[in-house]
Amino acid sequence: MRSLRLFFAYFAVQGFSPSAKLVAQSAKQTAYNNIRMSPHRARTSHFLLALIVVLVDRWTKHLAATRIGLYAHLQIIPGFFRLTHTENVGAAFSLFADSPAHWKTELLIGFSAAAMVIVSVLLWKQSRPLTTTGIALSLILGGAAGNLWDRLASGRVVDFLLFYIKQYQWPVFNLADSSIVIGASLLVIEVLFSRPKSAE
Repeated sequence: MRSLRLFFAYFAVQGFSPSAKLVAQSAKQTAYNNIRMSPHRARTSHFLLALIVVLVDRWTKHLAATRIGLYAHLQIIPGFFRLTHTENVGAAFSLFADSPAHWKTELLIGFSAAAMVIVSVLLWKQSRPLTTTGIALSLILGGAAGNLWDRLASGRVVDFLLFYIKQYQWPVFNLADSSIVIGASLLVIEVLFSRPKSAE
């Protein structure tokens, strides 16, 4: 009997114990499931990312508004990229900026608020932290919140990023706009290229 115990003890020390392997695998799977299914962890990571987007957006807009005069330019890459301080009363990338409708600002505020509520609900339901979908929704939420802040404060959004080639130029935008576009692009990629889960 003693020899048998020594035999199993030897294999346990060498890492060949079936029970030890099962315990290790079970512990690993449990830890993975805890991370995967922790709603609190997922919500914290998603809303923290959205908050970071808002803070960076606010900071860059403040720098643009205080360091660059209105409609002034700061050349960064000649012939391609410059900073220019503008104030946009329309949507992202100056959409509807020339519309004379007096209710335009209220409509954009209402649309942004509704979008934020929908995205927040979707984020709240995410059970896994920092998935492609979670990151995408967080970027959209942060970008929408950043521009909504401007509209509520002054009725217009600070834009300052301008890319151009010769006489062709992209509408001036900001980091909040970029965040929304990147988030939406990630969602499209996720839908187009995600593989359907096989039935277990």
